[in-house]
Amino acid sequence: MIITRSPLRITLGGGGTDLPSYYQEHEGFLIAAAIDKYVYVTVHPVFQEELILKYSQMERLTSHKDVQHPIIREALQLVALPQPWMEITSMADIPAGTGLGSSGSFTTALLKALHTYCENFIHPEALAEQACHIEIDRLGDPVGKQDQYIAAYGGITCFHFAKDGKVTATPLKMSEEARYTLEDNLVMFFTGQSRSAASILADQNTKTKQSDKTMLENLHFVKELGYRSKEALESGDLAGFGALMHEHWEFKRKRSQGMSNPFIDECYEHARNNGAIGGKLIGAGGGGFLMFYTEDKMRLRTAMREKNLREVRFHLGVEGTKVVAS
Repeated sequence: MIITRSPLRITLGGGGTDLPSYYQEHEGFLIAAAIDKYVYVTVHPVFQEELILKYSQMERLTSHKDVQHPIIREALQLVALPQPWMEITSMADIPAGTGLGSSGSFTTALLKALHTYCENFIHPEALAEQACHIEIDRLGDPVGKQDQYIAAYGGITCFHFAKDGKVTATPLKMSEEARYTLEDNLVMFFTGQSRSAASILADQNTKTKQSDKTMLENLHFVKELGYRSKEALESGDLAGFGALMHEHWEFKRKRSQGMSNPFIDECYEHARNNGAIGGKLIGAGGGGFLMFYTEDKMRLRTAMREKNLREVRFHLGVEGTKVVAS
């Protein structure tokens, strides 16, 4: 049996500039961090001529061409398997639709498992590109490249997206003390609402392709905030980074009507009145996790409990996609 895992992620600045509709014309930049919450995939051969898939549903098939799960179907076609008779199972520490990049993590974990099954070595860059190829090119999903890349590489990483699609990954250069302080002061709460990112990202994608002035100015500014966040984190100005998070959220909310809702806005303001320097919804928006930077964690945790939000504690900068058993 082969078991792989890919980390989920949070975005620390510049999110949204990794979509091809933006970076192909303007280049993109963001900072992402892998966290110690994972998507797991297991692959092992079966004796009968059958393909068994277990995820939120179950499929039993005699041809990989009949697979209903789109990512699994495309991955099986992309990786040249000696024979497709196997059982593939997936599970995750946190449900999909919560803004932590689970789709990209699942795709990289699945590809890593299939390549390992075929005894193929694959570099993180190639793994990320194959995952992007499946989700963006083959399936046409309106998503960016950060989820696949941070899942494959891990760490706290800066990504530059060139106009030709080339992605450059560079570790964020933080002092050990600043890194520990950042991890200690970032807190994350589940809003109790999940959503598909597709509709929100599709709206951004369409407006960007149409050269909508308001959308482009928003993304240009968010990219600049990404660079300013990098400078603040690398210089150890963590309170300044927290303030940039707030500025980022104010602009991110303007990107789509579905970005927030009255309950999320209420929770955000309550957090800001109780110790949060800044914060934002992780991911495309509309639900999932609220993340805050605070220097008064106890006060903020008490305030979020008043809103019945559940905290999920995490560590930063873990390894990228890897084989944990084979």
